[in-house]
Amino acid sequence: MIGRDKERQELLDAYQSDYSEFVAVYGRRRIGKTFLVRETFDYHFTFQHSGNSHAPMEKQLEAWFASLKNCGWKGEKIPESWLDAFAMLNELIKASRRKRKVVFIDEMPWMDTPRSFFVSALEYFWNNMASARKDVLLIVCGSATSWIINKIIKNHGGLHNRVTRQIQLQPFTLNECERYAKSMKLAFDRYAIIKGYMVFGGVPYYWSLLKKGLSIDQNIDQLVFNPTGRLHSEFDELYDSLFRSPEDYIKVVTVLGRVKIGMTREELIEKGKITNNGKLSKILGDLEHCGFIRKYRAIGSAQYKAIYQLMDNFTLFHFKFVQENKTNDPDFWMHSLDTPTYNAWNGLAFERVCFQHVAQLKQALGITGVQTNVFAWQVEASEGFSGAQIDMVIDRDDHVANLCEMKFSDEEYRLTLAEDRRLKHRKNRLHEVLPKRKSIFITLVTPCGLVRNEYAGNIQNEITVNELFI
Repeated sequence: MIGRDKERQELLDAYQSDYSEFVAVYGRRRIGKTFLVRETFDYHFTFQHSGNSHAPMEKQLEAWFASLKNCGWKGEKIPESWLDAFAMLNELIKASRRKRKVVFIDEMPWMDTPRSFFVSALEYFWNNMASARKDVLLIVCGSATSWIINKIIKNHGGLHNRVTRQIQLQPFTLNECERYAKSMKLAFDRYAIIKGYMVFGGVPYYWSLLKKGLSIDQNIDQLVFNPTGRLHSEFDELYDSLFRSPEDYIKVVTVLGRVKIGMTREELIEKGKITNNGKLSKILGDLEHCGFIRKYRAIGSAQYKAIYQLMDNFTLFHFKFVQENKTNDPDFWMHSLDTPTYNAWNGLAFERVCFQHVAQLKQALGITGVQTNVFAWQVEASEGFSGAQIDMVIDRDDHVANLCEMKFSDEEYRLTLAEDRRLKHRKNRLHEVLPKRKSIFITLVTPCGLVRNEYAGNIQNEITVNELFI
């Protein structure tokens, strides 16, 4: 298993506990939740079940009964309610001779169908049956992260504070993707891995589909643009599997995808013609929980308001290229290489990868122990000064701010006089909103480093992709 050492140990600690444990595992679709749990316990469970997508309560209960039978249940009657279903599970647990009864319920959100009273039955099972013993390890899992958080972890009813451990599975880092690629015998260098990350992010399932003998660009065509490709319809399937009204969520991410640095709630409402109500708050919260967007506050912004920025690599790639493939060209990606659209997207996508590796950037700068606020920043033209936009600002508590510029190139980046002047202008505009005592370090992040010329000396910090792979 690549990575997941911390999460695996958390599960093993729960298994070795002297008391019953209730563990919630969550994370976006395709992130490897099921694989983690199954591998950790070597596929041995007292009971294992997975909810069925879009199935009514009757079918969910039939599937539950089938899982009970598969695990040795001797009863012949299909449960008529979730109370019955969990009572049968309790009897199965009682009959088990295992020292530790591991119960794994996957894709639990799909089981909570309208008027099924699933959550109340789960409450009764845990409070009156499982927690009354010392030998039960209940693991619940689901891709609908918002459901797990709101209905299980932050439950205000009978499950309040009942979850004993939470495990949020994050996407792979560049380092983990590199290790995974090597385990699959993919002969990709780090430049190719970054190109793959800009499309697939750190979603293990997407990387598992890559084929050796094909370049990363050929793989993208085969998986996404070929009509029979495994990821050809992934965008619709992704949102449909996570949200019960996917069209509302797609509308929000579509609007956010138009602006690189993100939007405030007010801008989102105005530009997207979206109603300002509690539903929007839920959508934004759900998207943030699932890792599709991030919320941050940029210094100098209007009233320091929260900004919502779309961060999901695959979603942004879909908007930029898949939707634009009007000809249904199966080699669309290869035919797009080195076009102006492709080159512009590379730069933006590389910035996003850097935002997803802020921890590695901080380590490269030697500031892992320093409190920081990280944000993209822009200012409009005013009083004879032209506007400015900065890829990333790392605002530090040690009286320094790193003005980070990301330059995606397959060779050493050469600073020009025009670029040097732009960087100095951005630095001056940023000084207007930062405390006067704060120093600003111009920091360059590139795949291959910087050409040594007369302007290179103005760069305080250089970070290459090798340091992103830490």
